[in-house]
Parts: sequence; C-alpha cells; structure tokens
Amino acid sequence: MSSYGTAETEKLRSNVEEQLSRLLQQLQDCEDMKSDLDEDEYEATKSETIQQLREFEASLQKMMSGNMTLVSSLGSVRLAIQGAVSNAFKTPEVIRLFANRQPAQLRLRLEQLKQDHRLKRLSVDAYNAQAVEVLAALKRLGEELSEEEKAFVQANMTAQLADFEAASSDIQGAAILSAASSQVKA
Repeated sequence: MSSYGTAETEKLRSNVEEQLSRLLQQLQDCEDMKSDLDEDEYEATKSETIQQLREFEASLQKMMSGNMTLVSSLGSVRLAIQGAVSNAFKTPEVIRLFANRQPAQLRLRLEQLKQDHRLKRLSVDAYNAQAVEVLAALKRLGEELSEEEKAFVQANMTAQLADFEAASSDIQGAAILSAASSQVKA
C-alpha cells in the first residue's frame, strides 16, 4: 500500500516538467527569433509566454498547497518559473538547466562563457551578467562555489537576481509570489 499514488505522482511530475520545458523553449524561440520579428510581435510573443508562465505557476501553487508529497518535486520547477517571470535570469538556457536540475551542464555553460569572453566573442558586461546567472543557479541547486566564484557573484549580482535569491530561500512563503510579481516587466 505504500506505493499508492506513486505512479500518479510521477506522471504529474513528468507532465509538469514537460510543460515547463515547452514554455521555456517558447521563450528561447522568442529570443532566438527577436531579430526576425518586429518590436511589437516580439513584445507580444514574450508577454504571452510570460503570462502562460504566471498561469502555470498559479496552478503549481494550487497543486503544492493541496498535495504535500509533491512539494519537493515541484519546488525547483516553481523557482525556475519565478526566475523566468521575474527576469532574474535573462537566459532561457540557464532557466531550463536550472529547472531540470543539471549542474554539470551549468558548469559547462560557465566554461563556454569564459572561453567566449577570452576570445572576445562576449563583452565584459554580457559575460558578467551571464556568468552571475549560471553561478546563482548553481548555488540554488546546492552546488559548492569556490571563493573566487562567490566573490564574483557578490561583485556582479543584479537587483533582480538578489531578489530572486532572497525569495527562493523561503519557497514555502507567500512572499515568493509577490516578489516575482513585483519584478515582472509587463
């Protein structure tokens, strides 16, 4: 009897992850196609996707409040949504890797950023912003950061990322939703 509901819980978790992946891919596609779209189309598409993320987050909140066995499984997905909605993470790839709990891929992304920066393919500002996103995601996933990485994050953290960091430390609190909502630029 202890396995009662396990298959259903796993199916629900799988569906939630698939839905998040779809929405994050839609956000990534929007960013990739930015140069092909006029400003109004781009803003409308991005706005619609963010609205879908908000609705998805609201339904996750309802699920989490009604079924405590899903809290830990859905918590990281919810944090990823909040990161996307609050603009804490500007890079959809980082959001996706964070949501899928892939620290090794995040480390690879960080190394790729370092190489692009060394080869002058990435400006200092772009490197700093993206590297901080990756390091913050790694930290939220419980990965140990070196002293150098910690100092880099402290020196380069944006206000949105700091708010996300503060909100994500208390996933049970209702303040998360208001923190994410207050950071959204509609």
